[in-house]
Amino acid sequence: MKTKKHPDILAENIVLKSRIFTVQAQKLQFSNGTQVDYERLIGHPDGAVLIVPMLDEETFLLIREYGAGVGRYELGFPKGKIDPGETWREASVRECIEEVGYQPSQIDYLDKVSLAAGYMDHHTHLVLVRDLKPAQAEGDEPEPLEVVPWKISDWRALLAEPTFSEGRAYAALLLMLQKLGKIT
Repeated sequence: MKTKKHPDILAENIVLKSRIFTVQAQKLQFSNGTQVDYERLIGHPDGAVLIVPMLDEETFLLIREYGAGVGRYELGFPKGKIDPGETWREASVRECIEEVGYQPSQIDYLDKVSLAAGYMDHHTHLVLVRDLKPAQAEGDEPEPLEVVPWKISDWRALLAEPTFSEGRAYAALLLMLQKLGKIT
């Protein structure tokens, strides 16, 4: 497959910055001469982690927390941004302790995914963690998270659950099932 030449960046500037979001405007010129104005959200430079914690060989842990973007409580996996100076592995351990109350000993990298490549420069590392030992640390959530054990054998029911709707969680679930040999 032939690699296409990246468009030339004619101009870039920050048009909006809030506590959480930075919006950047770009003027690009493609190899055919077409010029296009884009806007994109600039993500945290180190990205984030989303963890699939395995309580035992047949059970993984989910959390239920409020999702302001969708305006309801969502069922999903523990997740969070990677702090400055922290690796994806260190962030995975920290978030697992903070959000589900377990410290993992076995950590497997599944993949790195983008959220919306057309307008966002954010990426998330998907991680499978096992061999969990009870541990506690204070997190940054505004209320205690509900930890929900889920049987691997019921993964299809999870996909049918209306409040399990985040694309990253779908990807992590399927990659976990593949890694554990539950699907091919």
